[in-house]
Amino acid sequence: MRSKLILTALAATLATPLMAQDTTNPITAPWTGPYDGVPAWDKVKASDFPAAFAAMMAAMKVSFEAVVASPEKPTFDNTIRALEMETLDARVMPVWGVYTSNLSNSDVRALQAEWSPKISAFYNELTLDPRYFARVKALYDERETLGLDARQMRLLTRTYDNLVANGAQLDAGKKAELIRVETELSQQFNTFSNKVLADEETYLTFTSEADLAGLQPDMIATMKAAADEHKVTGWVLVNTRSFVQPFLETSTRRDLREKVFTMFANRGDNGDANDTNATIARIVALRAERAKLLGFPTHAHYRMRDTMAGTPEKAMELMMKVWPAAVARVHQEVADMQAIADAEAKAGKGPKITIAPWDYRFYAEKVRKAKYDLDQNAIKPYFQLDKMVAAMFDAAGRLYGFKFTENTGAVPVFHPDVRTFEVTRGGKVVGLFYLDTWARSGKRSGAWMTTYKGQDHLNGNDYVLASNNNNFAKGAAGAPTLISVDDASTLFHEFGHALHYLNYDITWPGLGTTPRDFVEYPSQVNENWLLTPYILQTYARHYQTGEAIPQALVDKIEASKTFNEGFATVEYLSSAIVDMKLHNRPDAPTDIDAFERETLAEIGMPKEMVMRHRLPQFNHLFSSDSYSAGYYSYLWSETMDADTWAAFEETGNVWDPATAERFRATLLSTGNESDRAEAYRAFRGRDPDVNALLKRRGFPVSGEAATDAK
Repeated sequence: MRSKLILTALAATLATPLMAQDTTNPITAPWTGPYDGVPAWDKVKASDFPAAFAAMMAAMKVSFEAVVASPEKPTFDNTIRALEMETLDARVMPVWGVYTSNLSNSDVRALQAEWSPKISAFYNELTLDPRYFARVKALYDERETLGLDARQMRLLTRTYDNLVANGAQLDAGKKAELIRVETELSQQFNTFSNKVLADEETYLTFTSEADLAGLQPDMIATMKAAADEHKVTGWVLVNTRSFVQPFLETSTRRDLREKVFTMFANRGDNGDANDTNATIARIVALRAERAKLLGFPTHAHYRMRDTMAGTPEKAMELMMKVWPAAVARVHQEVADMQAIADAEAKAGKGPKITIAPWDYRFYAEKVRKAKYDLDQNAIKPYFQLDKMVAAMFDAAGRLYGFKFTENTGAVPVFHPDVRTFEVTRGGKVVGLFYLDTWARSGKRSGAWMTTYKGQDHLNGNDYVLASNNNNFAKGAAGAPTLISVDDASTLFHEFGHALHYLNYDITWPGLGTTPRDFVEYPSQVNENWLLTPYILQTYARHYQTGEAIPQALVDKIEASKTFNEGFATVEYLSSAIVDMKLHNRPDAPTDIDAFERETLAEIGMPKEMVMRHRLPQFNHLFSSDSYSAGYYSYLWSETMDADTWAAFEETGNVWDPATAERFRATLLSTGNESDRAEAYRAFRGRDPDVNALLKRRGFPVSGEAATDAK
């Protein structure tokens, strides 16, 4: 998931020339050092932010006034170009984003509560200034006579369309209402994020070795290290996915699996101070109110106006093409698991049970072993985190010519865990890559990529400062960290986001943000190279012996590649469908738990599993507007991804240089300088084929006979 550190999408179009060079505040002071300057992480304190925010807004206001109050007739240069130049928020907001996402604490959360609404209101006041819209409209009305090139025309048109969609034509009274709604939304987003983070900082403590039954040695060591960090006796299981998932896969203690599952599934839904249901209800109500103010039928229509799908109906159509096959596959998977559980009970090797959500991952591993003679724990010794990092760098070199050279210690970092790598191509430095690997208190869950500085020719930004942020559980000191294939896929996925921005070659910052349902596409494509023979033979090496992963084990991985796809698809897709149904309605539900239950019942959610992100902890939807009515985008992007990978496979060489260069030049380097659907057609020669996605997941394809899951 790519994190957006600018508070609103329109902030980019409101960028104005840098001024107010305050050298006493390390946040607003010009960045110094290599790569045309890097953040002074080693000097920043949370207490520096109030002055930085005030200086940022003052500088932006002065420069904005210079444009909108100008007596000169609007021109492309004195209006659109002028508002594309960088301002102080290009330095302040990336640093603030790290403090809220990677370094949160009570001081930061207090600042969020105070300043996020102020900053939101400030951006909205600029966006809704009638003088700004008047100048843009004057240019838009005469656009065919201005002699603009295609990119300038696209920038002007998109600027006008975004202003109209976001309320520029409302009267003064309705603009005031809109600012009120947006300001409160900002407050509610912060409240939601902080409540979920508080629940994810809770943990369970195990004091008996009997509680560790079935767990692998590396997991036990990780839990011991967590106990040491929290200064408690025993073993600690933190309430985050990186701890919970391996526990549910391997623990033979069904009572503890249920306890751990319940703790994790109920984040934000415990009826206590961190319960998020009322916060969500308010967010959804405010979104519905905003959509009505702006003239959209629903929040989903408002959010999807600038996407590849275009409408909620088109997104739902794709999801419902996949949903029935995915549910049918889950029923098959559950039947396989139940058969094993019944056989064990009959043989006196286990209790008589009915598969429940806390059993799914555990018994799925038993099915994997029975069907493919494949044990996940036999794979992990070959997947060392450091070697997988080296693998993703090597793949980027083979595909795009990048070279990553570690230079940790050469530039400031915001935490001792962070590593840095200089990025070159053809001997020329193009950027710096920050890698923040480990889970810790104050860091939000999940994995994400962000840029601290992007490329654009207009502002002379030649160097990209990109970061990947993960939440791997740190093992015992000195021991290599072993990760699952799923974790390695996540590593490659987030790195795909970074590669997207490292490949940028754009002029206008306002054409640097791609549609929500395109954003995940480059990252999903990048996952494909993980399990290629070259990567496995070169980097999947046993952490003790150094031997390459045996071909027999690789063959088993390949044979089982669609195993458990029912679970993976339903887990994700149920979250996406609930998101769309929640936001594709003119009224807002008041009982969020009831809405979730009723919607899942309506679509036939299997009782043996839960959504990947239940609403009470769904950060994608409620920590900002970013993925709201947009979680479908992973599936939309995967449709293009599967079809793109087919293009590489069709060459007979998945590292084919010509295909990689066409992919880079047509889709990665161009940002949003052209319509993304047209760009895809230029690359592939046609629209993406959904059958490639269905085949990848092992689901029946239209016109082909259905086959049972292996």
